[in-house]
Amino acid sequence: MKLRHISAALVAGVSLAVAPAAFAQTAGGIVASGIGVANSQAVVFSSNAYKAAMVQMQTTYKPQLDQVKARRAALKAQLGPLIDKFKADRSAPKPDNTLLQQEYTQIQQIQQGGEQELQQIVEPVNTARQFVIEQIAEKLGDATQAAMTKRKITLVLDEQSVVKHDTAYNLNQDILDQLNLILPSVGVTPPAGWLPREQRERQAQEQAAAAAEAAEAGAAAPAAKKQPQGR
Repeated sequence: MKLRHISAALVAGVSLAVAPAAFAQTAGGIVASGIGVANSQAVVFSSNAYKAAMVQMQTTYKPQLDQVKARRAALKAQLGPLIDKFKADRSAPKPDNTLLQQEYTQIQQIQQGGEQELQQIVEPVNTARQFVIEQIAEKLGDATQAAMTKRKITLVLDEQSVVKHDTAYNLNQDILDQLNLILPSVGVTPPAGWLPREQRERQAQEQAAAAAEAAEAGAAAPAAKKQPQGR
């Protein structure tokens, strides 16, 4: 899953002004103080809260996970003979292209239908996982700031945007330690009607656009109703 909002949380409240030049000598060479790099996704997925939530979800969403497993097995059993027949017919001395196309279409339709069904079954599990990640991401900024204060860091860079760096700059473990203190656990059951951040933002944009259109239509209506004045 992409965590597009974690990076924003990671740098929230971080000053971009680097402290006056100060350097430290390490086994890897000279290291500038006040700078750190971190991987927000790695920190979230390594947190105690995330690990515990994933274990808890195995129990909370066991019916859905068992249903997915059973449906995949049934789908495989259904497709197996069809795929074998398609391969055999394709290897015939004089393959019937019309028949092969029919067989291929049938296999494809079954696969697509099965995947859609699996997505519907597993949707509550995926939503719960996103709920877990958002709860942790919301505390990531606080954990980062605490780690920065402890390490006297004034600038944190996204590790994935840095070509190469000395391990002395790595702030992942420091942030992880703080995150585990701030948020030892999270819930795995979203409130009724809860939607992931991307969907909430999309809905807000759509509602704002609809409100703007309604306002424009309302402003245009009186002008349209105006009648030309006669003598």
